[in-house]
Formats: sequence, C-alpha cells, structure tokens
Amino acid sequence: MASLASSFTLLLCLSSFAHAMNVTGQWPAGRSTRFYDFKVQTMKITKLCTTKDIVVINNIFPGPVVYAQEDDRVIVRVTNETPYNITIHWHGVRQRLSCWSDGPSYITQCPIQAGQTFTYEFTLVQQKGTLLWHAHNSWLRATVYGAIVIYPKTGVPYPFKYPYEEHILILGEYWLKDIQQLEKDTLASGGGPPPADAFTINGHPGPKYNCSNNGLHALSLSLSTNYFPFHMLDVYQIDVVPGKTYLLRLISAALNSEVFFTIANHKLTIVEADAEYTKPFTTDRVMLGPGQTLNILVTADQSIAKYSIAMGPYMSAQGVPFQTIPSVAYFNYLGAVPNQVASQASLPSFNDNLAVKTVMDGLRSLNASKVPKVIDKNLFFTIGLNVDKCHSSTPNKSCQGVNGGVMAASMNNISFIKPKISLLEAYYKSINGQYTPDFPDVPFKFYDFVNGAPNNIPNNTSSLNGTRVNVLEYGTRVQLILQDTGTLTTENHPIHLHGFSFYVVGYGSGNYNPQTADLNLVDPPYMNVFGVPVGGWAAIRFIADNPGVWFMHCHLDIHQSWGLGMSFIVKNGIGPLQTLPHPPADLPRC
Repeated sequence: MASLASSFTLLLCLSSFAHAMNVTGQWPAGRSTRFYDFKVQTMKITKLCTTKDIVVINNIFPGPVVYAQEDDRVIVRVTNETPYNITIHWHGVRQRLSCWSDGPSYITQCPIQAGQTFTYEFTLVQQKGTLLWHAHNSWLRATVYGAIVIYPKTGVPYPFKYPYEEHILILGEYWLKDIQQLEKDTLASGGGPPPADAFTINGHPGPKYNCSNNGLHALSLSLSTNYFPFHMLDVYQIDVVPGKTYLLRLISAALNSEVFFTIANHKLTIVEADAEYTKPFTTDRVMLGPGQTLNILVTADQSIAKYSIAMGPYMSAQGVPFQTIPSVAYFNYLGAVPNQVASQASLPSFNDNLAVKTVMDGLRSLNASKVPKVIDKNLFFTIGLNVDKCHSSTPNKSCQGVNGGVMAASMNNISFIKPKISLLEAYYKSINGQYTPDFPDVPFKFYDFVNGAPNNIPNNTSSLNGTRVNVLEYGTRVQLILQDTGTLTTENHPIHLHGFSFYVVGYGSGNYNPQTADLNLVDPPYMNVFGVPVGGWAAIRFIADNPGVWFMHCHLDIHQSWGLGMSFIVKNGIGPLQTLPHPPADLPRC
C-alpha cells in the first residue's frame, strides 16, 4: 500500500483555483479548493440472501470520501439521477456564511428533484478531523452516507503519536425492505419502526448474519481505495502489522440506533470527538449515537492472531424492539494462522448506561479556551416522546402506537412540522405563513419531568404541532439545558445542532437543578452531537455568531420524523462578515 503521506499528496494535486463568489459580503477565504462530483443513483446490492435497489452516490456503498485540509474550500456538484427527492447534509461542517449549503430539506433548501443539480459550496474554517456527509431528506440516510476527512494544514502535526496507518470505519444499519416504503409504512401505522435487519461495518454485516460468512477478503483501507466494493464478501477486515499503532476514524451512520464498538483484547484511546481534539482517554469500548465521530488509536500489541471488531446495540428506552445480533469485522495480524477462529469481542449489555457515562466522563477538550463564561440567554428545552390521540376511521391500521395512540415526539411539548418551502428562504425573503418566531425559551409547564410525567396514555400526553423557531441576536452567548422526560419512556437522545459545535459543560441524571448542577468550564468537550442521558439532562454553550436558520433535532430519524426538532434563526450582525449572503442561483425549488 502506498504510504499515507504519498497517497494524500496525490489527492492534494487536484486542480485548485480562485473561485469567484457572487455574494453579499466576503466569504471565508479557502486555502485551496477541492472539487467533487456526486451523482445520486440507484444500485442493485445483495446482502442477507436478498437483492434490492438502494440509493447511493457514484455507484458505491458507503459513498465516496471527501478529503480536504483545514481552511480548504469544498465544492460538491450533486446531480440527482434517481426518482427520489434528495439533499446532502455536511454533518458537523459549521457552514460559516454558507447556510444555503447546510442541506436539511425544508430547513435550508428544498430537495433536489429528479434530474436536477445543485452545487454545495463551503469553507472548512478552522476545522479538522473526522466528520460525515449524509442524505437529509426522508430516510435515505440509511444508504446515502460517507466520510469527511479533514487533515491539518501542511506542516501541522497531530497532537498525538503519528499512526502507521489510518482506517475509516462507518457503522450503519441495513434493512431488507425498501427504505422509502419502510418510512411511509411506519408513519402511516402511527407506531414505531421495525428494527434493522443487520448492523454493518463499512456496509458489511459480518459473519454472524445468514449469508454473510462466505469467507474473507482482506483490505487495507488506503486513501485511494475508500472501502470494500459492495460486490465483495460481506465481512470487513483490516490487516495490521504487529507493534504498529493505527488511527481508526469511527463514524456512526446508523439510522435509528445507538451502538457500542469494541475490539477484542485491545485498548481504544480516544484522541478526537466530533472533529475536535481531546485529551487522550483510554477505554475498552465506546458508544456512538447517529452522526457522532470518534478518532481512536489502537496499537497491535497482542499475540499474533485474529481479533473481532464488534458493534452492537445500545438501547436505553423501554419496550422498543431492536436488532440484537452484532456486526463483526476483523483486526487481523499479519502472520496469523490462516482461517483461525478469531478472539471474540465482548460488547456491553444493551442497556449499560454506566458504560456510556464512563466514556463521557473521560472526554475532555484538548483546548477549550473559548468556552463562554458569561451567558446572555438561558434556554431550557424538554425532549421526549408523546402519544397523540387516535382520530382515524381505521385505528387498527393507523393508530398502532402505545395504547392505541399515534406516536409523536417533541421539544418543549411542540412537535416540529416542516414547512412547504425552506425556512431559510421564507426568512430571507420575508415570506409569511411558513413559521412563527415563538418557540418558547422554557417549557409551558414545569414539573418532575423524569418521574412525574403524565402516564394516562394517550389522553394527556399529546404534543402541540407547529413550525416555530427561536430567534437569537447575532453574537448571543447561549446556555441551553436539554432535559429528558419520562412522558412515555426515558431515553438517551443524540441531539445534533446544525451550523455550530457546542461545549458540553455539564450533564447528569434526574431533573436539572441549577443550584446543584456541576458545570465544567475548564475543559468541556466540543461536539456537534451529544446524547442527553437517559432520564437526565445536559447543559451546552455556544455563541450564535453564524447568521441563518439552523436545525436542532434528535438524530434518531424516527424521532425526527415524529417531530423531535426545532430551528434557530440567528439574525444578521453588523457588516458583510456578519450578514447572510443571498441564495445561490441554482437553489432548488419546491
């Protein structure tokens, strides 16, 4: 395999030139420009003894890796060659003055319709590390996803031992049923979705699933070869040299599950979370919610053999069906006896909340010098599930939620309804009737959120519906308390904020109490997704210094579909560098 340095040098020899931007004000200047051409296509794939069509990018699954360096400009031309609407979200990219390229459907843009093209353009301002891109329309994220790898500027080293090799591991879920039909059927039923038919590592279920244990094909994941092609055998393997240290870029692209990850007999040292360096923290296993990324160092310091890499379920809610069979890949030492039985990895119990908390307790920013110490606006949002009353003439078909109700989800007891055009366009053009600027700063009613929630389901657990936004003045220093509720069941909720990363300054169990909450203002982790603890709370801080409309939602897609989300409008500041530019000429129409 070509060396990491030489492979990356080759990639950086892509054409670069100054790209004139017709915008109001000055965009952040990119050091170089990276061009990518994404074609949204359907492709036949065979897994678990079944062949089906899936939606992919450029006829590969998982999709192509976007490589760049810190402060690079990235231009991605997306052409939709499928019959489905599509958008692409650049998850974790902060989109400085490029809100139009963020990607969530009906928030910052209308979907790219069949036969249409839209070009995303953004600069990776002061960003480096591992992120992901994924579809943000319908549940197409189940197969439309890939990695974003942002290297430091030339000559800037990693703040840890340089690895012998780097490998990308994307953790996903796979359904045999058409994902578009699955979404329609689930929402029409009023109930919950079925569990995935398999977990996957780089698209491969592994040997524990039927039709997957057909043998192995070893692959070193170099910068020039991305992933196993879909037609190879469905077990993923990394060949390693004894004594060498490897950087694994872990990405969770799971749709409706949070997952544990571990490698048999090996320690995992976390050095980055959500594309921000952390103080090194060593553990046996980690948990990733959808959208979360971790960079971990693993040293091949065990006896020469084959070791299992495993991902399996973390399920904190009560009464929710989930896939129990783990996906397995292999960490194979060169020189190991061929076809030997691998040492088995031990995953935590599916409901091991302590394992999750232990890792979170160990995450600390390497540099947290910009934590807001003074707060201008305090917000308090409750999050959780609801059950609405059944008003259907066919309740057996459409009211399959708890106690014959219809499942919903909410923030501050408001289920978010997407508008008919994008919120950003409605805001920019002052189009009335698409939203109201009255998303509450605090819940309508305070009570014992965790233990005293209504339990006469569905009679008094219904949520309000609406497209409400919370408006922030430019530069506002925000503290937001996210409080899990027990209306239906307490649950760990991976909350993602678009357009910003945020400092997780505190979290705990039970109801948030400002008198007793222990906040870390010294070295809190800087993240873009955080799992609000089951039956607990989290406190995050950020500065609203990026004008536009920014979606915040649970990254479990079923919860997002049920309404667990809201949007912030960040108003313009003073001058062109604090002003939202006008929309691009090729912005899709609804």
